[in-house]
Amino acid sequence: MARRYDSRTTIFSPEGRLYQVEYAMEAISHAGTVIGVLSQDGIVLAAERQATSKLLEQNIGSEKIYEMNDNVVAGVAGLTADANILINQSRVIAQRYLLQYDSQIPVEQLVRRLCDLKQGYTQFGGLRPFGVSFLCAGWDPAFGFQLYQSDPAGNYSSWKATCIGENSGNAQSILKQEYKDEEKDRTAAPDTSTAGSKMTMDDALRLTCLVLSKTVDTAKLTSEKLEFATLSLKGGKPHIHIYSSDEIDEVLSKYESVIKPSDSN
Repeated sequence: MARRYDSRTTIFSPEGRLYQVEYAMEAISHAGTVIGVLSQDGIVLAAERQATSKLLEQNIGSEKIYEMNDNVVAGVAGLTADANILINQSRVIAQRYLLQYDSQIPVEQLVRRLCDLKQGYTQFGGLRPFGVSFLCAGWDPAFGFQLYQSDPAGNYSSWKATCIGENSGNAQSILKQEYKDEEKDRTAAPDTSTAGSKMTMDDALRLTCLVLSKTVDTAKLTSEKLEFATLSLKGGKPHIHIYSSDEIDEVLSKYESVIKPSDSN
């Protein structure tokens, strides 16, 4: 019965499903893994590159992690060409806000505007959904560090640690077990710097390496197959750092005991 209702995004099936949107989400489930982990002093993003050939030059540009604005960085899973369109749109939205209000756009507002655009492509005829999901890491003075996940339907949600792409289910299970969290004191004043997390940046990097080692389908993690980025504060202002290949190798070497646990047991 699905074949009668999956030719257009504007047609609901009798079960209330939009098959083209579900197909777009299925495409993302086969894309490279992207992981985001929120910590007290920043956010870590890591992404898996899926190289199609050994002859492909790996050191030119970033394929999975993009800077949207001075205070927002995003990891993408899905069709890179679709992601480029949305990244460019997000940059225009952020710059228009800066021009009009002379301040950086709030993180959730940027994510919501982007998701409004994605939702429009599921509602009008002659269009297809964007086959890409985002993990957006950002900081603003009102809410501190924030991590958002969006999907092709235009939905978004806030997370402390999450994963999109291939093997995301396994990654979520590991994150639930290993993520260090604490209950906030509801009577205390809000603290935008900690986001209710016990994790430090080093803890977040360690957990990210652990999850990658369990989910990425490779015999050895190398900088050729991974991208890393962090968002932190320097001098009270957000600072985005996208790691070079040498820096990724240093991180993998530092947490080698997590990636390759000893066989003493």
